[in-house]
Amino acid sequence: MFRAFIAVEVPFSAELDRFSKAVKGSGANLKIVDLQNIHITLKFLGDTDEAIVPEIEKIMNSAVSGVLPFKMQMKGTGAFPNLDKISVIWAGLEGAETLGVIAKRIDDGLKPLGFEPEKRKFSPHVTVARVRDSRNRRELAEIIHGWETGEFGDVPVGRIILKKSVLTPQGPMYSDISTAKLKIC
Repeated sequence: MFRAFIAVEVPFSAELDRFSKAVKGSGANLKIVDLQNIHITLKFLGDTDEAIVPEIEKIMNSAVSGVLPFKMQMKGTGAFPNLDKISVIWAGLEGAETLGVIAKRIDDGLKPLGFEPEKRKFSPHVTVARVRDSRNRRELAEIIHGWETGEFGDVPVGRIILKKSVLTPQGPMYSDISTAKLKIC
């Protein structure tokens, strides 16, 4: 068994790094995401039996079948559930409709393997930080609001990846298990 998720990798962005540092400088009690680990989660699988990896690979390949490589723009900032009660700080994605289609195909394909379908609608975003408590929340909200029209660069999507996640005291460590490439048919 291993802890797994399916994702799209996001390239390093100097602007996103600036936003991350501004958020960190708020004095809020945060868990900042390491920019080397930035990704867009399409489906969190949780504990996954290694024996079903070939089935997951088939579902991933089916999910991207007929989908050409594309680009999204990382743009804007916000918080879940909202700026009054911040638990997750994110950067938004424009042009991510195709990613929503892929996520839905993955979700539907995994149901027969016993994975619970998503209860919430797919909301494409890049998690920048998680908030641990309410300390300096007003300052944090002001920083997020100040960056709400920020542009952080393009995110090319040419593959989706089944990733293994190992939680450590220093933060999660990810490794690639399998890849499904988007390609011209």
